[in-house]
Amino acid sequence: MQRLFQSLMFGLTILLFVAGTTAAQTTADREAIKQTALDYIEGYYEGKPERMERSLHPDLAKRIVRTDSGTGKSKVEHMTAERLVQIVQSKKGKITPLEKQQKDVTILDVYENSASVKIVAADWIDYLHVSKVEGKWLIVNVLWEMKPAKN
Repeated sequence: MQRLFQSLMFGLTILLFVAGTTAAQTTADREAIKQTALDYIEGYYEGKPERMERSLHPDLAKRIVRTDSGTGKSKVEHMTAERLVQIVQSKKGKITPLEKQQKDVTILDVYENSASVKIVAADWIDYLHVSKVEGKWLIVNVLWEMKPAKN
């Protein structure tokens, strides 16, 4: 009976250790995921292409579906990581004033090496797919939508 109790206690100790390690890793991962999202949006607002670039996987696909008002047909527009970095480089010196920066980051889900993140920015909303690549969280996909124009 004592041997059974000791075995159960040992198993419980191992289980608690593993659970504690996973929780710590998840907290660290969540912080890294949030920082990746902030590098992306703040890199844009601050005109810092190096911040934008370090948040993006080289094979990134950023897409928006736009509907032609004349024909009613929808079309998918696509941007690459390289194009996003070029856009930020062209902004250099044109920093978005702090009071106009909206950068609400919400981690929607994390599972293993994948995460979904929502960023509410000043003029648009981004849905990011973030993946852990060689130990670093990088944005792989973005689906975005413009906010309605402010009157």
